[in-house]
Amino acid sequence: MAWTEPCVVIDRTHLGRRASGMERITRDLFSPETLKPLRVQGSRFGAGRLTTMLRQVVLNPLDALRHPRTVWIFSGFPPSPAFCRLAHRSVLYVHDLFLIERAADLNRAGRYYMAPSFRAALRRFRWFLANSATTAERLRRHIGPSASVLLYRPPARDTLGLADLARPRRDAAAGPLKIGMIGTVEPRKNYGAALAIRAALAARTGRPVELHVIGRKGWGPDAALLAQERDVHTHGFVEDQAVPGLVAEWDLFLSTSHDEGLGLPLLEAQHAGLPIVAPDIPVFREVLGESATLINPAAPDEAAERIEVILRGPDARDRAREAGRLNIARWNRLAADDHAAVLDLLSTLLATLDKA
Repeated sequence: MAWTEPCVVIDRTHLGRRASGMERITRDLFSPETLKPLRVQGSRFGAGRLTTMLRQVVLNPLDALRHPRTVWIFSGFPPSPAFCRLAHRSVLYVHDLFLIERAADLNRAGRYYMAPSFRAALRRFRWFLANSATTAERLRRHIGPSASVLLYRPPARDTLGLADLARPRRDAAAGPLKIGMIGTVEPRKNYGAALAIRAALAARTGRPVELHVIGRKGWGPDAALLAQERDVHTHGFVEDQAVPGLVAEWDLFLSTSHDEGLGLPLLEAQHAGLPIVAPDIPVFREVLGESATLINPAAPDEAAERIEVILRGPDARDRAREAGRLNIARWNRLAADDHAAVLDLLSTLLATLDKA
């Protein structure tokens, strides 16, 4: 590759697929525009599983050796263990700790390919970026005492165009309630709890309650479980431009995840003015503050009671919109401070290499 050195190189082997949170973070936080005035280059895209593995394990390390005045950032898949020998100029962005903390929720590729590489990087790398204070706190338990962790929280932008949705006017006492969820259909998202909450809410209100799920099919039994239920609509992967039309019909946004590193879709849903209901876990307390209703997904009747309360009254949507607006502004102030600190770090690393 014809790179101008010194420069920052973003590993892009996980890109070129359908966009998920990992891909969106890379494009949002590590683009040449975001990292100006630094020089930014990108590694090669992946194209299929075998090609991606070849580029991660062989081509990326070779490129790094050929270009000694480059700082490599891994914001998607864990890097090849070869980069442990280049730890002084390698930076790992950590979305979560699931690869080492929730082995039961991993597929084979995660358990036998990604997790060992992740563990190696945690042991040897010196520089880490984390998407939330919760992730940073957990990360520090697994890295060396001399390693550094900086927060690099993504801003809560209205990337899906949800702020100006035209919502249908419905009689609050008639028609189905519509609950929306966004996320890959896999065990970690705990869709079974969402089904139980939907059923409890329908029994409590005496109204039909629909569950709408946007997200590609992952591994595990959850997709089959959703397909068996009445009033459950799985939309699969949806292109960004088609999402607002679905979200416009929703009455609230629900998450029942066992755990998350951040939960960016919750922040993005606040642009739509939707009431947010999520598990009462540390990361959601950090991200949502007082702007959402936090529940115990394992207690569906209690959760249904709380949902009924927040939807009651003609001003429920107005209250949710204002709470979301204030929370997004709070979060984005934190993200702006993080961005400045990360630019300082990368500038320092590049200056050190330039003098070498």
